[in-house]
Amino acid sequence: MPRNPEPVPGRGDTIYAKWNLKQGLAENRPLTRAGRVDESEYWSRIEYFLARVVPVAHDHKVRIACHPEDPGMPRDGFQGIQNPLCHIDGLQKFVAMHESPYHGLNFCQGTISEDLYHPNDELPEVIRWFGSRKKIFNVHFRNIRGGRDDFVAEMFPDEGDVDFVKMLKVYREVGYEDLLMPDHAPRVPGDEQAGSRENFAFEFGYIRGLIQAEQHLV
Repeated sequence: MPRNPEPVPGRGDTIYAKWNLKQGLAENRPLTRAGRVDESEYWSRIEYFLARVVPVAHDHKVRIACHPEDPGMPRDGFQGIQNPLCHIDGLQKFVAMHESPYHGLNFCQGTISEDLYHPNDELPEVIRWFGSRKKIFNVHFRNIRGGRDDFVAEMFPDEGDVDFVKMLKVYREVGYEDLLMPDHAPRVPGDEQAGSRENFAFEFGYIRGLIQAEQHLV
């Protein structure tokens, strides 16, 4: 994920990632090494890939899960790339191409939230759309503060804007039975080599406790 240069201090001595599109555009970032790639060319490449990979996955009963692009980008592109996989309608089109029960999403709740202007209000219907079609293969259960084009991410799950209890109930509503896992944990200075293991431990415990509590509330 592209980040704005200044770190965001988090709880304790942790550091969060931040993205603000206006600041990113103001930096006049150059084209990537791919040059200019418009949306039609992007879809052409996706079609080429799916046409060859999905039948093989289907035949061998291997589920393949696409992670949405992180973060959401303008329709007219960023650094020369028009990426349809950082918009909800693009993801909907993607999972409908070469339809198969083995072709779906690594449903990164954090990234999906970054594609929405009001994640806590809009996310339930997005979960329902993909979940009712059995296109959610696993969930990165991650929180953010803010919304599309301006957010702080990779934070502790209990202090973002998205209500995890509310979302957990929606996953249960659509019959989702697979993994809920942390995606990123808050970074700690000096702990980069270890991958912020102390904060991953907190996140696993928080999610496990949340599942157990929600089961008792059903």
